[in-house]
Amino acid sequence: MNTFFDYNNEQVANLPLHLRKYIVEQEYEKYTSINHAVWRYVMRQNYSFLKNVAYYPYIPGLKKAGLTIEKIPSLQEINDALQDIGWGAVTVDGFIPPAAFMEFQAYRVLVIAADIRQLEHIEYTSAPDIIHESAGHAPIISETKYNQYLSYLGKLGTKALFSSKDYELYESIRALSILKEVPNVDKEELAKAEAKVLFNQQNLGAPSEMALLSRLQWWSVEYGLIGDLDNPKIYGAGLLSSIGESASCMRPEVKKIPYTIDAINFSYDITKEQPQLFVTPTFQNLIDVLKQFENKMAYRVGGLKSILKAIECKNICTATFSSGIQVSGVFSEVYKDKKDEIKYIKTIGPTTLCFNEQLITGHGPQYHADGFGSPVGQLLDCNKKLEEFTKQDLIQFGLVLDTPVYLKFENGIVVNGILKNIYFKNDKLILLTFEKCSVTDTDGNSYFEPSWGNYDMAVGDSIQSVFNGTADKNIFEDQLYVSPQRTFQQNYTDKDLKYQYLFQQIRNFRELEKKDDTLFKIWHTLQNEFSEDWLGALEILELVDTDPNNSNLASEIRSYLNSQKKRYPKFKKLITDGLSIIDSKLKFE
Repeated sequence: MNTFFDYNNEQVANLPLHLRKYIVEQEYEKYTSINHAVWRYVMRQNYSFLKNVAYYPYIPGLKKAGLTIEKIPSLQEINDALQDIGWGAVTVDGFIPPAAFMEFQAYRVLVIAADIRQLEHIEYTSAPDIIHESAGHAPIISETKYNQYLSYLGKLGTKALFSSKDYELYESIRALSILKEVPNVDKEELAKAEAKVLFNQQNLGAPSEMALLSRLQWWSVEYGLIGDLDNPKIYGAGLLSSIGESASCMRPEVKKIPYTIDAINFSYDITKEQPQLFVTPTFQNLIDVLKQFENKMAYRVGGLKSILKAIECKNICTATFSSGIQVSGVFSEVYKDKKDEIKYIKTIGPTTLCFNEQLITGHGPQYHADGFGSPVGQLLDCNKKLEEFTKQDLIQFGLVLDTPVYLKFENGIVVNGILKNIYFKNDKLILLTFEKCSVTDTDGNSYFEPSWGNYDMAVGDSIQSVFNGTADKNIFEDQLYVSPQRTFQQNYTDKDLKYQYLFQQIRNFRELEKKDDTLFKIWHTLQNEFSEDWLGALEILELVDTDPNNSNLASEIRSYLNSQKKRYPKFKKLITDGLSIIDSKLKFE
């Protein structure tokens, strides 16, 4: 495991072990002068446009998040700023699973991709990067209602059940996003990756709770608008960090829809601009919609449908019995009675038994290494629920230690063995342990045989809650998946390094306010050796445009940039937008 840095931030320091494995070191020194120039260009463009359409004052928002327009922020700077509002930040390697992403939010920690988009993808990248995560998410996080919504969303994300197909889609999206950042990527390989994402999107089946919750997140946190339906403001990070879509999203052809629970019915494609966007009147409305969604989640309603969702998940889930005992494992089977209600549930592989999110001593994954099974329901011809039995009730019913016990349930399950242990928690009977025990039903099915060892029976007449993950978060450290595929790391040629060196010289000139002929030399090198350059030329023009002594150089660069627009149409908008900021003499304050 990588060394864990908490940046002297309380929220980061409190992260559990199973989340820390996603954290990577930012390695700030690896950002090149071109990376910083990309950040600066995007941030200047953002300010130019977003100062009029963003929900919040852009520069004050940046400062509250520890960000500036001039350079890529360090994680320490971000954490120092976010600490004041009770949040923190960590860097990760590209896309992480939605369940993990949301759990970070539940701990009030912002997840930031350590990488930054390449110059070739300066307008937009489908891969998460530090521009999107920090400049998009962080500046608005000081809004109290909004950060309450983020935290609430994260807490529900830790409970939401996902399907096995969700991870197939996640992995294909991650692979595609990595490929899109590879320079000169093989087009055939890219087409295959895009086709795989499309196939997985079209073959998800009924969307899981996590998929539906992800839609609510997408149409709010990532692509949300706020205010009046006819004149909304941008607050979604996906829009705030895209200098292309932040402008195009306001066009009339992009439909604006009131944000309600119906947003869960709209899927999304991360590789394309969104055909519609949702407008919330307030951040409180986001919270209200989330409450509606929560009321229908498996962890709130329990029952057979929830267990079936857990089985489809094929990952560790927790079922909470009406007595309060919690079974955490990979659910494999559920048996129904004639009323279509649960009569018996099973897990496979390591399983734990907990109460109030705390492991019951002796019932960890090593003890229940091969799975767990238990009946659910009420005893036959018994007016009192078994979980409500007192010690006196147990004696009267014949449930005495070291004696043979015969339990028959209304649903037909029969437990027959010698009672060895009785467990109470908070005046509730939660667990009985038998030896030489058989578990059968009146239909002739066998669920447990005496030769298998001791039988532990969870007590409860119903399953009240089912949720993703383990009850005790200190167990199953590796419960969440980490993709083995790493994001692309650039290998620089000598020419790349020289190009970076020129950008560093431009930055030095600007920051040190030099008055020598450095810019002339840089300009001629760019012209002669880097035929596709436009960003370096823009940065030099910015520095010489208001200097009467450099009017000839400024005219020469303007002429060059206008010719670059014709020679390389893909740069036309980027150059035009860059010139617009220089010509407007915009002050970034």
